[in-house]
Amino acid sequence: MRIAITGSSGLVGTCLVNAFLKDGHDLLLLVRKPGAGDPRCRHSLWDPERGVIDRDALEGMDAVIHLAGKSINGRFTRKHKEQVLSSRVKGTTLLSDTLASLKRPPRVFLSASGIGLTHQYDLVSDESNSLGDGFLPTVIQPWEASTQPAIQAGIRTVLLRFGIVLSKDGGALKQMLPVYRMGLGGKIGHGKQVMSWISIEEIPHILRFLMERETVSGVVNMTAPRPVTNEEFVRTLGKVLERPVLFPVPAFAIHLLFGEMGEELLLKGNPVLPKKLLDEGYTFRHPELEPALRRILGRESG
Repeated sequence: MRIAITGSSGLVGTCLVNAFLKDGHDLLLLVRKPGAGDPRCRHSLWDPERGVIDRDALEGMDAVIHLAGKSINGRFTRKHKEQVLSSRVKGTTLLSDTLASLKRPPRVFLSASGIGLTHQYDLVSDESNSLGDGFLPTVIQPWEASTQPAIQAGIRTVLLRFGIVLSKDGGALKQMLPVYRMGLGGKIGHGKQVMSWISIEEIPHILRFLMERETVSGVVNMTAPRPVTNEEFVRTLGKVLERPVLFPVPAFAIHLLFGEMGEELLLKGNPVLPKKLLDEGYTFRHPELEPALRRILGRESG
């Protein structure tokens, strides 16, 4: 297949590039700087801030995977919030408008999104109600709406609502590992907030499934089928690392250290199920947390 990818240098993008190259796919990476991107792939320059994109390079693609956007990590100042929102809406709008104008548009457009976060612990969400509240949903709603030009042009569009991506190479797990390996970790706040997670190794399998499954469109929750509370997550991580988890981080410390960002990312959760994937017959390779962590961290028994 001919696949174009934005955000290819990020955690998920790097994983997809490596997996799809092994599959023998022809990859086109949309990059912001000459010379950027994996040298094993073709490259095309784009700059959403200036509205620059190589329309001709996208002609005849089989699939386009859009992952680019400014990281949400950092204090949620007004400037940071504006940058997070702008980067996602401008990039998605430019790409969606361009795909809609092509003579030979892709068969499928897969655009990243998020599951949102909430204080509700017992309301299990599926694709119909997984946004939650707070700052992040105010980003997710216009971000997803920016794909409308592609949808209206008849391009099958899938909105990938990612949960917490677990990888030793980046994201939340990488940041947690040094503390927990020293035996200084513990639950965050009360520990009841639900973590809807996905193993980095699961993602290429799901994307292959979605590219081939022509009946799937709209929102797809990119989460494992069994979310866990923060308390269960840290207890399992301690078990895998063979370290105690005796030092909880109180909520007031999160507020002091991280402000609104800590409130949203660390103290809220969202019990999300991948209903659409399960209904369509996808079989998870890493559905349970402990085996997934053992594989990710190279601590499988036997």
